[in-house]
Amino acid sequence: MSGDTLTELRARLACLAAERIELTDESHLHAGHAGAQGGGGHYRLTIVAEIFRGKNTLARHRLVYDAVGNLMQGPVHALAIRALTPEEA
Repeated sequence: MSGDTLTELRARLACLAAERIELTDESHLHAGHAGAQGGGGHYRLTIVAEIFRGKNTLARHRLVYDAVGNLMQGPVHALAIRALTPEEA
């Protein structure tokens, strides 16, 4: 399922027109955690996109969560986000 979830996450993030996306499945690091027991995975995302320019951290994360949508209520339990502009990267 992890590979399918990574593929789906990438597909949904495409709407942000990112210059770079680094997405890592860290579920194995959370074995035994309540979210992992429920089947939800833990992922780490670094995303570089022009759309983040002029936005604070909260606004950037909202853009990412809006793109990911309902995956956060199923296959994704946790998503650690680092959202940067091209200059910040």
